[in-house]
Amino acid sequence: MPRKIAVQEISQHNILDDLWIVVDGIVYDMTEFAPRHPGGAGIILRHAGRDSTTAYSEIHAPSLIKNSLDPSKTLGTLDPASVTEEWAKPTPTVSKSLSPESKPPLETLINTHDFVSSARQSLSAKTWAFYSSAATDLHTEGRNNSAYADIGLRPRILVNVKEVDTTTTMLGQKMSVPIFCAPASMAKLVYPDGELALARGCRKMGIPQCVSTSASFPIADIVNSVSGKGAYGSFEGNGEMPIFFQLYVNKERHKSEALLKEIERLGVKGIFVTVDAPVIGKREADERVKADENTYTPMSDMKAKNDAKGGSLGRIMGAYIDSTLSWDDLPWLRSCTSLPIVLKGVQTAMDAKIAAEHGIDGIVLSNHGGRSLDTAPAPVLLLLELQKCCPEVFDKMDILVDGGIMRGTDIFKALCLGAKSVGIGRGFLYSLNYGQEGVEKFVDILKDELETTMRMMGVTDLSQVHPGMLNTRVVDHLILASEEHPYAKWRPKPRI
Repeated sequence: MPRKIAVQEISQHNILDDLWIVVDGIVYDMTEFAPRHPGGAGIILRHAGRDSTTAYSEIHAPSLIKNSLDPSKTLGTLDPASVTEEWAKPTPTVSKSLSPESKPPLETLINTHDFVSSARQSLSAKTWAFYSSAATDLHTEGRNNSAYADIGLRPRILVNVKEVDTTTTMLGQKMSVPIFCAPASMAKLVYPDGELALARGCRKMGIPQCVSTSASFPIADIVNSVSGKGAYGSFEGNGEMPIFFQLYVNKERHKSEALLKEIERLGVKGIFVTVDAPVIGKREADERVKADENTYTPMSDMKAKNDAKGGSLGRIMGAYIDSTLSWDDLPWLRSCTSLPIVLKGVQTAMDAKIAAEHGIDGIVLSNHGGRSLDTAPAPVLLLLELQKCCPEVFDKMDILVDGGIMRGTDIFKALCLGAKSVGIGRGFLYSLNYGQEGVEKFVDILKDELETTMRMMGVTDLSQVHPGMLNTRVVDHLILASEEHPYAKWRPKPRI
């Protein structure tokens, strides 16, 4: 039976050479671990001899402390009878919780733009800067969305559209609507449960979640949060929710190999390898706001800091990414996993064709939400490029698309041009501002808009969509045929 430890004893261990803390009623000896803490010893010392549950939970996954400490460092449980009013007072926390009154009620939000407006006014300055920022002058970020508006719809009439079906598949996995939660870093910045709440909401709505290597929680915690195996309980949903994993290949390749083995063991359904960010783009809004140096991501083992360039969470916490990754590494990647492999960040028809030649299972036409290279092409225009230059790839692998999706009409247009599904990143983060309920409402709004678009277009099933339902004349002149461009036959030369 664990020893009960009184507050009076715990309070005496409050220096760096003799440091105890309490988390969720468990007393831990952090003396040896504090100097090795990725966020620095200072944050632990601030809570020495005190209850640090709130500060710990704002940054870390619940399982992290147990996985990081030797069992001998678990000293016992807090004696609740010994807690005094003075001891129970909270110490300064790493981040400030937002007041519920600082954002409009969830029931007043009626479209995805409303979630953006709410996030802008209620998220902390750093969280908003990190999520909303994009590369340099933001041209690509803006075009991601405006390109959809340039493509017109050609509706048909007098079709019985009382019943419509939005179900589809992605990498062989069933989904209720052709939307997946695209990988996004550090969701805990906006909501304490972070990716756990995203997983619950996605499962409830019957859509996949793609978990980032830079998630706030270990992948095991996220998978277990919707399987009933973890500390978060079980949740009713529409059956098993497919989880995919987004991989940034680590410079220390053995770490990526170990991670791939773990996610396969956990039942993840596919690997999305990010290929459009060998380095992190210059996101000036993120650089301008100082980073909280206690921010930490468990799977990449990176922590935030500030330097002479600024405080960009993306740039600093993406320093582990291997910029040497090339087509030659695909056999190595295949040797590490038997799961389907998707290349996330394809931006030309030439590379789509090469991916098909390599037997890749799918690609995401993506420019990283405009966060990597400014003036890169809008993803919906890449769908047009593939239709023009290499239509055969649609039969060889799943073609997915993300970036700029704000309406059900956007989803419909992408599907007409051959996309199997669309990914949404920022939108899900903004919906997470309201927790799991916000995620569910966000998906429900888009599903309702897609169903309305299908009815207006005379479509009852997604198998009926095709490019002829669109008028693309406004943007057709922007699409080059492969043979028209001297860059088409270019291949990178190996370094000597």
